Amino acid sequence: MAIPEIALQESDITLFDAIFSPRAVALVGISGDLGKNSARPLRFMRRHGYPGRIHLVNASRAEIGGEPAYASLDRVPGVVDHAFVMVPGAHVVEVLEQCAAKGVKVMTVFSDGFAETGAGGRLRQEALLARARELGVRLIGPNSIGVADVHTGTIISVNAVFEMDELVRGGVSLVSQSGSMMGALLSRAATRGLGFAKLVSVGNEADIKVGELVTALADDEATRVIALFLETLRDGPELGRALDQAHRAGKPVLVYKLGRSEQGGALSESHTGAIAGNDAAVDAFLRAHGALRVQMLETLFELAPLAMQHVMPVGREARAPRVGVITTTGGGAATVVDRLGLEGVVAVAPPAEFVARMAARGVAIRQTPVIDLTLAATSAQYKDLLEQMLASDWCDAVLSVVGSSAQFHPQLAVRPLVEASKPADKPLAVFLAPEAPRSLALLQQHGIAAFRSPESCADALAAFLHWRPPVSSPRPQGLAWPAGIPVRGNLTEFEACQVFASLGVPVATAQRITPDAPGHAVPYPVAIKLSSRLVAHKTELGGVQTGIRDQAHLRTAIASLKARVESHGAGVPVEELLVQQMEGKLLELMLGFRRDPLVGPVVVLGAGGIAAEIAHDYSVRLAPVDLEGAREMIEEVRATRLVRGFRGLPLADCEALARAIAGFSRLAEIGSPQVHEAEINPLFVQEQRVVAVDGLLRFA
Repeated sequence: MAIPEIALQESDITLFDAIFSPRAVALVGISGDLGKNSARPLRFMRRHGYPGRIHLVNASRAEIGGEPAYASLDRVPGVVDHAFVMVPGAHVVEVLEQCAAKGVKVMTVFSDGFAETGAGGRLRQEALLARARELGVRLIGPNSIGVADVHTGTIISVNAVFEMDELVRGGVSLVSQSGSMMGALLSRAATRGLGFAKLVSVGNEADIKVGELVTALADDEATRVIALFLETLRDGPELGRALDQAHRAGKPVLVYKLGRSEQGGALSESHTGAIAGNDAAVDAFLRAHGALRVQMLETLFELAPLAMQHVMPVGREARAPRVGVITTTGGGAATVVDRLGLEGVVAVAPPAEFVARMAARGVAIRQTPVIDLTLAATSAQYKDLLEQMLASDWCDAVLSVVGSSAQFHPQLAVRPLVEASKPADKPLAVFLAPEAPRSLALLQQHGIAAFRSPESCADALAAFLHWRPPVSSPRPQGLAWPAGIPVRGNLTEFEACQVFASLGVPVATAQRITPDAPGHAVPYPVAIKLSSRLVAHKTELGGVQTGIRDQAHLRTAIASLKARVESHGAGVPVEELLVQQMEGKLLELMLGFRRDPLVGPVVVLGAGGIAAEIAHDYSVRLAPVDLEGAREMIEEVRATRLVRGFRGLPLADCEALARAIAGFSRLAEIGSPQVHEAEINPLFVQEQRVVAVDGLLRFA
């Protein structure tokens, strides 16, 4: 469709439209050989019906494929909204200057040789960004494989996936930090009949980042679900605001992020850093901002119909989500149910009254967690049972697992899924055990979330059912740093505990002494500890001794401790000791704080003691948290069941624990000096209070 020249000259255009709906695109550096990669955007836009103008820029060709080419961008006639730059990296700044002179709104840089190559490339990228900001040109990339609007055929990309004859249009928009995965996801989804609206490869994110695109897509009418393929977070605060905006706009955000095995705590001195590395912190960040994180790549698009068709489960009781399962293959159902159990989702049996009601309707079922109708029900009965389950209150979602009939006799169990009345507030997911592409396409066509593997089905249901809306952090009250406490380096345990006490965390009675002057006023029995800014973990040097009964025992213990530390060979002088009153406990926990480089302050509650790092039993939240958030953390740590009524064991003061968590998390509110990480390990949980018996705090 031709666009009148007057329209190009007189109308303005938003950044969003310049990216996805430009009136004119310049392909800068296009090859004269139409078979080359850099000629792909021209082929793709012609093939898929881009309605705007395409200008070709090639320094050595006056014509390409029968169309005029220009030696430079400044020679292109009329307005250009979007330039796709494919020249060698050394010439990108020159093209940027031409873009500014031409009034180009956005420049997508396919060229590489920037931050992805190391220190020198980072400097080149910083210089490019600085100049772009001076000139007022926005950048996507560098190292971006391009952008696409599937609905309009605006395919400004070299990704080979767009060679396909027809693109499947849909309501999912994808922002990817990997260019190749953008194409992989589009092609995989297309084979299931799932379509996309818009796709962006952000590349190095020198300028336009994921968060800015999510904010824009939240207001896009064609976008119903936003999917993110992330390798890292480059601007956590901006992305957090964008996720909140998407939630307000009713656009679910699905996230697949690499890096679960990343050694995020390698440079940390605390257990907290090793436990709550970057990935655990990112997980807490995404949860706090209402995103649905998935564990499997295919779930990123397979979950989309579930998110688009069903109301998110706001306000569900604080219990494991319940799924009602109906199947025509017992083994197939078990493969999903088993995975759901690992994700904290339970398959529940129907109550007796439901079984009786179905019997009265001519459908015989048993009171088992999986309702197996293999060879036992007609399609009409299957449909009736499904509708009754969807209308019931004994399960939070319904899972239908279809066996071999899905491949050869879809009228038996697939057609009833399409025809059944499906309320928006009761999610329905379907797993097809055989390879049944026609049935899969039929379900997708009718907006029913259908899955080809039990793993992705369970992943999607768990992500959906565990979702919670974004949480608001407590309003900062403004905290003053305790007088007399240092504001750099590492604090001693005594100093750290004074900070914790100022936040409302009870600490064990303690007093500093020297080996030569061991007098103190702490009641026996006591423990003695090495007090040094040089040592984070005193037990590793033999710097702790407990159960000291009296003054004579203390003198012997001091000599023994000093000998152990000195024999260790670490060169740590024993100049100061801490005498601390012995405390009893029902449970040992670890309470930690860390300023994560990607998402900011987080607070961690986990199993305590020297095994904290290997127990893998912890809960992470963005800091600070309020009392309700602290209570949720307590519930999530398995070890706390021992003091919450497990098999008649004594009950602990979990409200005191919640107050300690919330108070400790307010380390995030102290703007100056800024604490890098802090830890109480162990935190003793008692029947009527909690008490910190060890502490660590350090600055960046």
